[in-house]
Amino acid sequence: MLLLVGLGNPGSEHKRQRHNVGFMAADAIADRHNFQPFKKRFHGEVAEGVLDGIKTLLLKPLTYMNLSGKSVGEAAHFYKLPPAQVVVMHDELDLAAGKIRIKTGGGHAGHNGLRSIDASIGPDYRRLRIGIGHPGKDRVLGYVLQNFHMDEHLWLDPLLDAMAREAGYLARNDDAGFMTKVALLLQPPKVEKPRPDKPAPVKTNKTDSKDA
Repeated sequence: MLLLVGLGNPGSEHKRQRHNVGFMAADAIADRHNFQPFKKRFHGEVAEGVLDGIKTLLLKPLTYMNLSGKSVGEAAHFYKLPPAQVVVMHDELDLAAGKIRIKTGGGHAGHNGLRSIDASIGPDYRRLRIGIGHPGKDRVLGYVLQNFHMDEHLWLDPLLDAMAREAGYLARNDDAGFMTKVALLLQPPKVEKPRPDKPAPVKTNKTDSKDA
């Protein structure tokens, strides 16, 4: 079983904010793979489904970001899941916008949602980091709580779609495969350069010459 967590803040006022990109990813996966409707459970919203033949629980904590561990810990302990079967999708300031990375364990780098989860289940879960770019040291709080701009959806929407399409790799614990497949989907199509026409062969009239 996989516990796939998207981090964010509840409420319509937060729905389109950069800090809620984990919620957005969870919704995209649920829609793509026909998960059951989200229901209130574990201090969050939960949807059950299957990814690549593996039972998967999508969880969006409703505790607000700073207390995400309360929801994640309750779900993980209920199903007796080891950290390796927990994937947390979250915004990442230290990645360029539109880039993703997966790692297991590590520090929380000041992310309050991860800090809370670390305290609840330990640090050895898998983190799917979704880059939103960094606005500068003094502008972080306002930046993460702002809505994505319209032009940012040019990279955000294809990224969420690609992540949803390839989510089965996460269920199979193939993080490298997931990264590779998402990257391939996001590559611009190759445009073959037209080959220059070969010059037509020059016909020559050869005549036999005879000695006079």
